[in-house]
Amino acid sequence: MIRDRATGVRAAVDEIRHADMVVIGAGVAGLSAALGAAPKRVTVVTKTRLAQGGASVWAQGGVAVAMGSDDTPPLHAADTLAAGAGLSDRRAVALLTREGPERVKALVELGAQFDRTPEGDLALGREAAHSRRRILHAHGDATGAEMVRALAEAVRQRERVLVEERAFAFELVRDPAHSGSPGRVVGVLARHADGRLVLHAAPAVVLATGGIGHVYLHTTNPPEATGDGLAMAAHAGARMVDLEFVQFHPTALQSGADPMPLLTEALRGEGAVLLDSAGDRFMLAEHPLAELAPRDVVARAIWRKLQSGDRVVLDARAAVGERFPERFPTVFQSCMAAGIDPRREPMPVAPAAHYHMGGVAVDRKGRSSLGGLWACGEVSSTGVHGANRLASNSLLEALVFGARVAEDVHAQVGAAALSAAALKRLARTLGRHAPEGDPYVTPASIEVIRRVMWERVGLVRDGEGLASALLELEGLADDLAAVPGEAHNMLVVARLVARAALERRESRGGHYRTDYPDTEARWKRRMYVLGEPTSEDDLPSPVERRAIPAVQRA
Repeated sequence: MIRDRATGVRAAVDEIRHADMVVIGAGVAGLSAALGAAPKRVTVVTKTRLAQGGASVWAQGGVAVAMGSDDTPPLHAADTLAAGAGLSDRRAVALLTREGPERVKALVELGAQFDRTPEGDLALGREAAHSRRRILHAHGDATGAEMVRALAEAVRQRERVLVEERAFAFELVRDPAHSGSPGRVVGVLARHADGRLVLHAAPAVVLATGGIGHVYLHTTNPPEATGDGLAMAAHAGARMVDLEFVQFHPTALQSGADPMPLLTEALRGEGAVLLDSAGDRFMLAEHPLAELAPRDVVARAIWRKLQSGDRVVLDARAAVGERFPERFPTVFQSCMAAGIDPRREPMPVAPAAHYHMGGVAVDRKGRSSLGGLWACGEVSSTGVHGANRLASNSLLEALVFGARVAEDVHAQVGAAALSAAALKRLARTLGRHAPEGDPYVTPASIEVIRRVMWERVGLVRDGEGLASALLELEGLADDLAAVPGEAHNMLVVARLVARAALERRESRGGHYRTDYPDTEARWKRRMYVLGEPTSEDDLPSPVERRAIPAVQRA
């Protein structure tokens, strides 16, 4: 135990550090927030190496932005709203598409190298459900990695930004001295790479921890995508929304790998086609846009084929052919590692969990329902994506809203102040539940969670399966409650998603139930967990709201 010099209160931690802002996560959203907050004192806590882990680095697809001569932000907004299946927040969508071009230009000025035409202009591609060519790529299919590289280099040059690598943040610290329940967030506990328990105290804490993909048995997400930020927010009492909406990417490579290598949607944008065992383009009968239909439509069409015992392949031989190594180097390497030469043969595909549209409910400045807590990127829900994310909008959202969080922190956050009440509460909590062991431990329960989520809370759902999934998941609570870590977080998130999916009795966007197969007007509303908004300005969505019961910590 050490004593905080400002309050004189002992806390059961190895060190207390103070900053103006703590950012948890180092993808595009987190780094944008950290960079924009400078010259404030910023600490970035990431459980991977900087620029080497996280879903942003893995993002092959591009960043959607209206920068073409035939494109405009309103056109981009219209496509986003259409994909969102009635649940997107129009104001958040308008903001995203309007601010996107300037944010991308600023990133280019930082040194991000997007692909260009022979004339030197930014090269624009097309992906599913986009009415224009507006997708920027970098190095063919390494867009996210290039964006993170540019942002990380800029962050490294900021003297007052400290990056703590391989540090696992697991508990938001709240101050009961502030008015309101459950109190203001004033810091976060993290287990550092050397095993020390550190309290990072700050008047502004930003969740930028990414998604929940690894909660599913089959996913395109990196292993670190275990829903840590969402679990922390749930335990702290933050309001969450749209948790039932999980997007499954239609074309992951069936190679036996975990995670499954992603076959970027840009392949279909370039003309690659989906074929069944008979060699037929079955998507022509499924949707007017065929392979470029919305992701949920394509994913379910492939799913039905696979469930019937058919085989589905993505054929890019005519569309890409010999250009594969240069045009899609990441996909090419993944295929060759699996013994498949995409220049000569089609690629076997299957859907996989890819992106979570739900998350911590935030307003258009990234503020959560808790004072002192902001969220941006996939862990948040701004209302942009609605029930089904438009392809390549996620990197843009991370860039735009990460910067907006930084601007809001600048505008309102003053000097750090950690009260004696907060430290006393922390000491009591750690006295009862002192964290022990390795937060990255992988007990057998994890495989149970991933299997249950894939089989019963996956691409196709029904009430009976969801109810049985909840029963099985709740049976794991005692085993995983003792050690704050990835396994515990995965269970918290799995239960949240399953409960929300059971509550929404219709099919919409990424949420499909065979017992309620139709989209119904009475369900055109967002579902909030842990209470109703306190005012119209508190949360951004204009659609009807509905609360579902709180989900307690396991």
